[in-house]
Amino acid sequence: MSEQTPAALQEIADDFTAMAPQDRLQLLLEFSDGLPELPARYAEHPELLEPVPECQSPIFLLTEVDGTGPDAPVHLFFSAPPEAPTTRGFAGILAEGLDGLTAAEILAVPADVTSTMGLAEVVSPLRLRGMAGMLGRIKRQVREKTGA
Repeated sequence: MSEQTPAALQEIADDFTAMAPQDRLQLLLEFSDGLPELPARYAEHPELLEPVPECQSPIFLLTEVDGTGPDAPVHLFFSAPPEAPTTRGFAGILAEGLDGLTAAEILAVPADVTSTMGLAEVVSPLRLRGMAGMLGRIKRQVREKTGA
């Protein structure tokens, strides 16, 4: 399978790289504010979500796959505290850029896509590793749920 950044995620990356570094942090905070709330079925059962220990702040995620094949749509759910805006911003980027795509599209996302957003100039490498950790867990869950 060849790697390819989905259009929605590429558009987000392009928005970040088109900005001056100080503006990138502001856009990241906007993604933090835009992270969707968990639906009640997960908010009431947080044990169903997987922790992402690569992140400095507590974040949990879960994928839902509607089917088993490569064309099965995937939905992403994240839980991160409001006092962790950087982590919430990373989750918001992934939610906006990947939610609703097919399993095959998500599995084709390059592992280093998080490094193409120009965020290394405004957040620490440790924090960027957390975003890469989220993507890795999303892809692993999709593989497990689709048998890919």
